[in-house]
Amino acid sequence: MAFSLPPRPSTPPGPRPPQNVTPPPSRWTYATVCSSNINRSMESHNLLSQLHLPTTSYGTGSQVRLPGKTSMEPKIFKFGTPYEEMYDTLVAEDISYFTQNGIIPLCIRGASIKTSPTRWQDTDVSVIRSHDVVVCFEERIFDAVIEDLQLREPGDDFKPVFVICLDTKDNPTESKKMGRKCCELCWRLERIEDLSEGLGDVIEEFGEEMGKITEVKVLYQVCYL
Repeated sequence: MAFSLPPRPSTPPGPRPPQNVTPPPSRWTYATVCSSNINRSMESHNLLSQLHLPTTSYGTGSQVRLPGKTSMEPKIFKFGTPYEEMYDTLVAEDISYFTQNGIIPLCIRGASIKTSPTRWQDTDVSVIRSHDVVVCFEERIFDAVIEDLQLREPGDDFKPVFVICLDTKDNPTESKKMGRKCCELCWRLERIEDLSEGLGDVIEEFGEEMGKITEVKVLYQVCYL
């Protein structure tokens, strides 16, 4: 199947590397997490990658659940199902409807970034340990990630993993807004030499700024793995 990818969203305000110059390496590695790894986490994955920040995205749900034609008939796929296969399924069923409700564009974007949705809980501990900062886009997902980290066997070096929550409604409009906020936050974290020393101050300042424009609370917790 062949399809053309839409232009990617522009990056958020802030320092950007000069044209044709290799950007400096990122200080930290990032993970973005939502429920189905197709909307909220993928929006931020896309934007953070454009800032040359190493990012992986995940979902914590038991299945990939997409809106169907009624609330009682969601479109359900297993994690690991390629975005391209989801696209084919939805196009065959009703391309007009699933384009209008925004799901087909999400599948196209997903296929342009990676092969398929990834489930956080099924990911090997060695991969999870490679992330310094994990951004979750819902409080229950934040809780699920922390619970999973606490159940995993820690390594010998007891590595800190900084888990942040930016509660976001699961729709394309809100995910775009919070995706840009996620990038602003991670860009600030890149200026910290030691997350254990500086992350709390950055979160507090960022949370105060967020409080002036939204009711979203910025939460964080340090786990060790």
